[in-house]
Amino acid sequence: MTIRILPAIGDPDAARAVTSLLNQLPDAEPAPAVADGTALLDALAGAAAQPAVDTGPGPAVAALPEVVLVHERIGPTPALELIREIALRFPAVGVVLITTDAGPALFSAAMDAGARGIVGLPLGYDELAARVQAAAQWAAGVRVHLGGNPEARPGPAGRLVTVTGAKGGVGTTVAAVQLALAARAAGRSVALVDLDLQSGDVASYLDVQFRRSVVDLAGIQDLSVRVLQDAVHDHHTGLALLLAPEEGERGEEVDDRAARQILGALRSRYEVVVVDCGSQMQSANAAAVELADVALLVTTPDVVAVRAAKRQVRLWDRLQIRKAEDTTTVVNRLTRSTEIQPPVVAKATGTRTARAHVPAAYKELQPCVDAGRMQDLDARSTVKQALWALAGELGLVESPAARQGRGSHRARPSLTGRKRKALTTGAAAGSGTGPGAASGAASGSGSGSGAGRFGVRRGQATAAGGPGPFDPAGPYEEG
Repeated sequence: MTIRILPAIGDPDAARAVTSLLNQLPDAEPAPAVADGTALLDALAGAAAQPAVDTGPGPAVAALPEVVLVHERIGPTPALELIREIALRFPAVGVVLITTDAGPALFSAAMDAGARGIVGLPLGYDELAARVQAAAQWAAGVRVHLGGNPEARPGPAGRLVTVTGAKGGVGTTVAAVQLALAARAAGRSVALVDLDLQSGDVASYLDVQFRRSVVDLAGIQDLSVRVLQDAVHDHHTGLALLLAPEEGERGEEVDDRAARQILGALRSRYEVVVVDCGSQMQSANAAAVELADVALLVTTPDVVAVRAAKRQVRLWDRLQIRKAEDTTTVVNRLTRSTEIQPPVVAKATGTRTARAHVPAAYKELQPCVDAGRMQDLDARSTVKQALWALAGELGLVESPAARQGRGSHRARPSLTGRKRKALTTGAAAGSGTGPGAASGAASGSGSGSGAGRFGVRRGQATAAGGPGPFDPAGPYEEG
């Protein structure tokens, strides 16, 4: 959803500074700043008075900006009085006050006047982005009730799960596919997105030939239901598939802004959105990891993969994408004789490890992988049982009663300029086998990726056999 923003700032220098920051916000469409409160009210009244083309209050509401920024020295009317008048006359507009005094007394007075947030001076990108996005989501919710946009939703509703591979060949894609199938089998509406933009293989694992991909949505500003349906493939399993492009070079067209918009549209229409992020970190899948309610990092229990997992976690931390403690690591291809057990992986990476571990049983997977029909994996497969148990651990197959009790998810802030620049220039490229590596089976060959933020309770590993003599402080430490 495009966020239209109208700044009301009298000082020209302050107006230029605010506009510069607003231009960096994803999906933001800032209007030229107005110089005083009178001009602001006139602009809002003019938007509300635009001729109606449909019945009901919708067109007038839809023409208004979602967010208005009011500077404390706007004049001639005091800022709080101006906010109160906007709230009374234009209740579908979210107002944010810009002030040098962000103390509790002014905050309470601003909220009483009808403001949806306060941003302190000097302005910072992260704080401004968070307040603008919160006000825009509130405005969208009000407009739904007023009938301004039948297709809009108040904010993200579906649960976003990202699956990232520590490196190529760890089994990311099969993990993502099976998690999506488990959620769908539980009766939930599920979208499976392939954001491994250069080498995504979700289509190959589900035997799909579909000419549209996520790239077709990248340049569209307003993702309506019809536009989204045209790009999504309805698989016979009930999954809604948004696939990676056939031409890997076109993946560069999907940046972090497009990814946020696409994932937001999907979350507003599906209960669960599972994203295969691959193992190569780019701005689009980095944005997905940052937004995720549940972020999984898939690794195998070997020194090379665990080192790669540690590098991935450190990368996310340096770019402020995700903290290690908000990441859940899934250990794939685990056996009793494996020297590196899940507690060792958790200690080496600083992440949580999922209680469900995936066993090494590629023979179970090979017929389905070769046929491109991962949905036909036998229910007796130990790999399928482990991954569906993981879905249960993550709450993707919870009962309807539990679903109703679960609150809405807080939207996470978007990529900052520093993160976007680092990922765009390739300085923050993640570990893996290279852009041409294909995603592999959960217990087989290929490349996969998974990353995440998920607050499940940390539990003891259930795999048989304890950690071997391997010392995580040794080989994992980078020289």
